[in-house]
Amino acid sequence: MNMNQEFTFTLNGENVRVNTLPETPLLYVLRNSFQLNGPKFGCGEGQCMSCAVLIDGKAMPSCKVTVSSVTGREITTLEGLVSKNGNLHKVQQAFIDEQAAQCGYCLNGMVMGTVSLLNEIPDPSEEEIRSRLSAHICRCGVHSRIIKAVKKAANL
Repeated sequence: MNMNQEFTFTLNGENVRVNTLPETPLLYVLRNSFQLNGPKFGCGEGQCMSCAVLIDGKAMPSCKVTVSSVTGREITTLEGLVSKNGNLHKVQQAFIDEQAAQCGYCLNGMVMGTVSLLNEIPDPSEEEIRSRLSAHICRCGVHSRIIKAVKKAANL
């Protein structure tokens, strides 16, 4: 028996609908139904934040958020940060400028976490940056460049 339901939400500025099971993780909907590959499947437990998206402006792990819980909410993915004319978001540009990525697996989460941080604290201290991004796991060791990128984005 098919228990799919229709869910509507705003995705990267557009109203969208998806027909799926209510308990489907948002990450699966974004990747499989909308072909958005910015959010990565990492731990599947909401602890590495490689799947982070902005939900109403706040970074959240999309692997632990069900599609039913985002009805009527605004979801922004890495792809949605790019402006309509193709310009990168200031955070994306700062990460490029500071070469704040190596393997790129954590990059989605780091960028989304930084956007969320700057939404709340436009000029964060290094301590605030470290604290807020501590939930975003990066194994490549580019943390100093990430901090530089966050500071640069805050000053743009």
